[in-house]
Parts: sequence; structure tokens; C-alpha cells
Amino acid sequence: MAADILECMTTATRLSDSRRGALPLESGDRLTRAEFERRYACHPEIRRAELIEGVVYVASPVKIEHHGNPHFRVITWLGAYETSSDGVIGADNATVRLDADNEPQPDALLMWDAERGGQAHIDEDDFVVGAPELVVEVAASSAAYDLHDKLHAYRRNGVREYVVWQVLEERIDWFRLAEGEYVAVPQDNRGIIESSTFPGLRLNVPAMLKGDMRAVLAELDHPAK
Repeated sequence: MAADILECMTTATRLSDSRRGALPLESGDRLTRAEFERRYACHPEIRRAELIEGVVYVASPVKIEHHGNPHFRVITWLGAYETSSDGVIGADNATVRLDADNEPQPDALLMWDAERGGQAHIDEDDFVVGAPELVVEVAASSAAYDLHDKLHAYRRNGVREYVVWQVLEERIDWFRLAEGEYVAVPQDNRGIIESSTFPGLRLNVPAMLKGDMRAVLAELDHPAK
């Protein structure tokens, strides 16, 4: 990525018309991952862009109730778990080099480090390469690409657990990879879902939806089942 930024600067200097210094990066563009990275590096004003199944998605301005605050709650939950767990790496909006056609920037992720047998790693560009064990996305509704093309990309690449919060529908779905397919994980009679990949990581779904973060974090204090 550093080489891409240098290339952008060199190109912009060489061209007499500064507007031609970088090709655009727009939603709907169909690009290779390498070209996507080159264009993304040339547009520092773009804070979030993803390549999903070869198609570019540039994020719109973020609304607080539909995304910003739910995202904050997810990071609080996963951050508390990472703090008390050895060998776990968490990230917020980190670029993931998933495969040749997919470079998402998930709202949150958890992964095991290499010494704990993690299936993804951090490369020399400081990006995640491969499939993190758990990914969380905040979506406006079930119509969002998080539950369609992005879900298929995560499944195909082996993300073991995928959590999608559909804010407008007040619903959180937790999928677990089983024999190459995502299976929805049901809540128990208290509304709790527990990770099969990260011991002790439990989500109190009703509390998360209501914004009762004390109850969400208290669930993490319970001993693993």
C-alpha cells in the first residue's frame, strides 16, 4: 500500500492536469483487488471503501442511530472481551485482504494470533490477510449487502462466525460455519448466544438491542459453559 501511495504522488506530479492524478473510486466500479488498492490509496478523503465480489462499495455518511451508536456498542462488547483474553486480536474497520475479489473493511473482527493457531495473519502492510475467526457487521436492514454478497464471500473464505445487526429491524443474526455453510445460531431461553470459537464470548441479544451495555458486559463475566 505504501508503494501505491508513492505511485499516486509521482503520477500526480508528472501530469499537468492535477485532476488526472488519480482515477476515481466509486460504488459500482468493478476492479481487481490490486487496482482497488491503488485507487483507494490515491483517495485519502474516502474513509471507508470495500471490494466485495469484485464490486466497489464506498460508504455513505454515517448516521448515529442507524450505525454509529450500534457500532460503538459492538466495539465496547468485543473490546471488553479482548482485554480479558490472551492471544485474541480485535479490530475496528480494519482492511481485510480476503481473496482476489474481496477486500472488506468489517465493522469489527476478532481473530486468534498466529501462536494460538489463528487462520488469518497480519502482513507487512499491516493489513489482515485471510479470514478472521469472527466478523461483525452493522447493517441498516436485511436488504443490505452484508447479508448477501458479503455473507457469501465470508462463508466461502472460511470466516467461522458472522454476526449481523439489522438496526431498522431490531434483529441480530449470528451465523456459524458448518460443513461449508452458514447456519443460524439460536438464542437460549435468556436471549444469549455463545461463540463456539472464542470461549466465554457471549452476547445478550435483548440487552444489546436495548442499549443496556451493563447487562451485555456482565454476561462476559460469567464462566465459560
